[in-house]
Amino acid sequence: MPWQRLEGLMRPLLARLGPGLIKTRVLLGMALVVIAVMIMSLDYLPRKLDLTVGQPSPQAFKARQGIVYESEVLTQKAREEAARQVTPVYRVDSSVAANLTGQVDAIFQTIRDINNSTSDNNERVTRLQNQLKQLKLTVPALQALAAADATTVNNLASTARDIVNRVMGEAVSQDALSAARDKMLAAAETAGVEDRYKPVLVALLRQLELKPNLIYDVAATVQKRDKAAAEVSPVQVTIRQNEKIVGDGEIVTAEDIEALQKLGLLRSGTSWGAVFGLISFQVILVALLLLYLRLFKAEIYRSDRLLLLLGLLWLIFLIFSRGVAAISLGGRAEFTRLSGYLMPVAAGSMLVAILLDTHLAVIFTIFLGLEAGIIGGNSYQFAAMGVVSGLVGIYCVTHLSQRSDLARSSLFLMLANLLGVVASGLMLNFTLPQLSVAAALALANGLLSTVLTIGFLPFLENSFGITTAVKLLELSNPNHPLLKRLLLEAPGTYHHSILVGNMAESAANAVGADSLLARVGAYYHDIGKLKRPYFFIENQVTAENPHDRLAPTLSTLIISCHVKDGLEMARDFRLPGVIQDIIAQHHGTTLMTYFYHKALESNQGEGISENDFRYEGPVPRSKEAAIVMLADSIEAGIRSLPKPSPGRMEGFVRKIIREKLEDGQLEASDLTFRELAVIAEAFMRVLNGIFHTRVEYPEVVLKEMERRKNRNGVLRKQSAG
Repeated sequence: MPWQRLEGLMRPLLARLGPGLIKTRVLLGMALVVIAVMIMSLDYLPRKLDLTVGQPSPQAFKARQGIVYESEVLTQKAREEAARQVTPVYRVDSSVAANLTGQVDAIFQTIRDINNSTSDNNERVTRLQNQLKQLKLTVPALQALAAADATTVNNLASTARDIVNRVMGEAVSQDALSAARDKMLAAAETAGVEDRYKPVLVALLRQLELKPNLIYDVAATVQKRDKAAAEVSPVQVTIRQNEKIVGDGEIVTAEDIEALQKLGLLRSGTSWGAVFGLISFQVILVALLLLYLRLFKAEIYRSDRLLLLLGLLWLIFLIFSRGVAAISLGGRAEFTRLSGYLMPVAAGSMLVAILLDTHLAVIFTIFLGLEAGIIGGNSYQFAAMGVVSGLVGIYCVTHLSQRSDLARSSLFLMLANLLGVVASGLMLNFTLPQLSVAAALALANGLLSTVLTIGFLPFLENSFGITTAVKLLELSNPNHPLLKRLLLEAPGTYHHSILVGNMAESAANAVGADSLLARVGAYYHDIGKLKRPYFFIENQVTAENPHDRLAPTLSTLIISCHVKDGLEMARDFRLPGVIQDIIAQHHGTTLMTYFYHKALESNQGEGISENDFRYEGPVPRSKEAAIVMLADSIEAGIRSLPKPSPGRMEGFVRKIIREKLEDGQLEASDLTFRELAVIAEAFMRVLNGIFHTRVEYPEVVLKEMERRKNRNGVLRKQSAG
């Protein structure tokens, strides 16, 4: 197969990646960042052609594909026009009215001072005439003022101020000054004062230096214009495939250059700022991802092999996404850039969840979603869709129980993508054709992501030596060559392995271990017995036991060799390393008690060493291997119990667990005392289902049941005839 050839090329590279290559890890990370930036920075590469606004175009340009984009040039023009249409803002200057009332108060203060300074009426008139020349008052008016008491003068001043404030409190422009004075004079004529004093008011108001109080408000006008400009919607430009942008020799406009840049036909030079920003963003993302791995996933962080896998998945996603983003959807302008909905973020998320870790897959999904938004033209909808699709993909593969679950996940992905596209389309005001195309792409995305996951999974798990749930499910198939041989050549061992698998799966579930690994490991833990099946009691169909004719040491050698034989067969059939570990560790360094005591009896204990009758080990180093060891010993020994009752079985189970614990077989497995108690309870649930008691029917009842069965058979034949 093609992936097998690729695997052969990958293995030498992986073999060189030892645990101490920190510098190699750093260099590898830098190389991945450089490659990623090269893939993503294609839009910023310079082009030879360069156009200048106002100059003739050296050649004709046509659109190679349709596009819809928001024109910054036209939008800016529209905003400038909207700002120009705004009428200037004016405000009423209250200081103008205050200045006029000040003039009024000054005149009346002069009148008060003159009236208070002398009691001679004629002298008052003379002084008032001299001080108030600008009013040009008549003699009767001067005499009336001279004779006025303080209250009358104050009332006249208050009336004058009220008239000024009432008229000048309104907006009065330069052109409206004459009308404002007329309003003041008319108000003076109708004011509630004695007629002899009205000429004074009229003369005073006529001599006031009126100024316009309507002043141009610069700040308010600018704010109003900015608001009007901000309310202008972005101008969308639609360019159809093969549409002429600018002809040969035609004067180039700013709109033409913008259109050419959006179409990728023209770049005014390398956008070094954008390239630097892209590099910085990639470095930040990689640094954050490595920091997360160091803090929360140290086992992955310390593995160059797994880091290489993570980087490879990242680059695969970038390559596919870049290819997808370049797809032209029939040249239809309204469908441009919708191809971003086809970027398979979920494929990367599912592969990381299956191959590495589900929590890491969540972080990686956010990582890929941001990348999708950048590749899609810095569009947030593609980033959001990528995150939604990736999270749903992780959920779909978190608990794989059947091989068909991977294929079924495409349905959930398609549904989630469809809902996400509809939501984003409504927010972005998509037209019905745009929404239809986006929905179709979302559905295709779900299918594409699943296909990519299924396609890359065998290559990646074999190349990087990772045992996934999918691989374990394949190994659990009874049609696997080893299991078929076990069924045909060692049926007793096969049946024993199935029961051990059921017990191990139940116990692993109970303590939170990998139940699938425990079950599959149990299926293969005794495959070494295929070499000499008749030397194991479960495969002996006659009463003759070949070990009766052999020395205990030879029997010990034959029995213990099934572990080595199993490992050889596992390597020949390329079983995963975790399965090989269970095969090697399922007996640990357990003592073969039967042959040891047989040797003691035959030699009276002379020259007999206990170590000569132990398995070579190693002891179980994982919870799954330890559980398989316990299940194997208990299932094999429980059959020797006479009339096994629940009480006897429970005592036997706890006895075996205690013996393994005291013998030091569980020291490296990380199992706690509490977990051992839970494992014992899980074993009992399975054993009670296998060795449950049966009701013994009396002979009379059996005869009656047989009689009724025969009678029913006769009646059915008669009715059929």
